[in-house]
Amino acid sequence: MINPVRILSDVQLKKLKEHKYSSSCQSLLDPAMQIFWNWIVEFVPLWVAPNLITIVGLFVNIFTSLILIAYCPTATEDAPWWTTSLCAVGLFVYQTLDAIDGKQARRTSSSNPLGELFDHGCDSLSTVFVSLASCCAVQLGRYPGWMLFQCLCASTLFYCAHWQTYVSGTLQFGKIDVTEGQLVVVCVMLLSSFSSFFNLDIWATSLVLISLNQVVTLFGAGCGLISMITPGGTIDKILNGGAGKSGSTVAGTSVLSPASPLLFVILPAWVIAYRSDEAVYHDQPILYTLMFGLIAAKITNRLVVAHMCKSEIHHRDPALLAPMMLMINQYFSTVVPEKWLLSLAMVWVVVDLLRYCGGVCLEICEYLNIFLFKIPYPPPTITNSSNGETSQGATSTRQRKKISRS
Repeated sequence: MINPVRILSDVQLKKLKEHKYSSSCQSLLDPAMQIFWNWIVEFVPLWVAPNLITIVGLFVNIFTSLILIAYCPTATEDAPWWTTSLCAVGLFVYQTLDAIDGKQARRTSSSNPLGELFDHGCDSLSTVFVSLASCCAVQLGRYPGWMLFQCLCASTLFYCAHWQTYVSGTLQFGKIDVTEGQLVVVCVMLLSSFSSFFNLDIWATSLVLISLNQVVTLFGAGCGLISMITPGGTIDKILNGGAGKSGSTVAGTSVLSPASPLLFVILPAWVIAYRSDEAVYHDQPILYTLMFGLIAAKITNRLVVAHMCKSEIHHRDPALLAPMMLMINQYFSTVVPEKWLLSLAMVWVVVDLLRYCGGVCLEICEYLNIFLFKIPYPPPTITNSSNGETSQGATSTRQRKKISRS
């Protein structure tokens, strides 16, 4: 029997097993939200696997986003008020479950490198769908260039956050980061719901030279740009924060090595959109933006794997064949209708993403001898350091609180 092609080498798996999670957080809202998250996690049964919490949150987020997108196929429609309200709830549920999965891992003594990778992989997908849903909520499709900019900007910021992690070895959150951004999106969704319920068109309101939905886009992009260019920001950490030899990445490679995969996504996205004879992007903005968002999610996942395995980031990726097909087709005067080719490219990207993510998870599970969505129950014996007593499985409420907050 022919063995399937492996994604991770033995060296990568060995280094991943030795990987230790490192992060620092200066977020303004995280301290307050931690109180809520520590309270919520106490209601989760100890037999529930952390990765199961993460995937449930992701499915809720994607499902509610797809409902909104279904009512706004061009991001110009006024969606029913309940769709944006549902999106706000879905994003808040995802944020909450995404925040407590690590706490659940510590409560159940089931922390492992796969949990970190799985969490970041789900975050990369969530970023794509939240960006699209936000565009639909504020009807940004009325300005196609702004919509493409907003979605690519979100994926770029997420990629750069893990780029600096690959360089410095530590995932660092700024004062205004993921938590604040997600709560702003929740507020935008609720404002859209209010506008739709009372038949108002607030997003088209003109403020001097631009509309309100453009202001929201500029505000988000501006916050991201500030976090990138300020001293001690993302760019500074990438260029000067190398944890490897002579200021290199954790893998000993150039700090600029992750730039090419990102450029291979951003540049073709703009070139194909505005060189198209059939206006493929303007005709199908959701499908087009979703395809490039998923490609960005794929290269981000590969960057996370490279960081955790301390390995070189490769510049070639099967997902990049999708934009290449569209560019070649344009070069030869659109031999194949771009609408058909875009659909085919989307299928290729989805299959490749599922193949990669599924393959990596299965290989890690096999190597670490763990399950993806199941953990040993009851939890391992917990020792009371003060008197040497142990308890098996039936951990007291006071002990569980101590573990979840450690």
